[in-house]
Amino acid sequence: MNTTILGLDKEKTEGLVNDLNGLLSNFQVYYQNLRGLHWNIKGKSFFELHVKFEEFYTDSQEKIDMIAERILTLEGNPLHTFNDYTALASVPVGKDISQDMKAVNLVVNSLSELLKIERQILDTSDDANDEGTNSMMSDFIAEQEKTIWMLQSWLG
Repeated sequence: MNTTILGLDKEKTEGLVNDLNGLLSNFQVYYQNLRGLHWNIKGKSFFELHVKFEEFYTDSQEKIDMIAERILTLEGNPLHTFNDYTALASVPVGKDISQDMKAVNLVVNSLSELLKIERQILDTSDDANDEGTNSMMSDFIAEQEKTIWMLQSWLG
């Protein structure tokens, strides 16, 4: 078997790198959505959501770095252009959203899309015996599931 320096199957690792680059692209779009929501939110929920969206985009920025570093650890190259990101992303793009319910729904729908991608990566990384990626995806999934629950509660 042809393996990486980490002892992982090279072919499976290349597939994981592609999947992780897709996740990276989706997180970059999600991050930019959150910046826009943070800047543009209006109304009675402004103070609450302005702070919450900043919390979310700061967390996303950390996750983006973690994903890129995992790609490098797996001997891949992380994507880094907006053209690449928009070509691969399936997360909905939010433009000119200032209303609280619409903004929170965008976050919920984005997290739901990220969860689908992360669960697919979790299956692939499990098959590749890649515990590092498994652990990262498991952590992301558990946190995002809780965030969705909280945002759904906020939405009523």
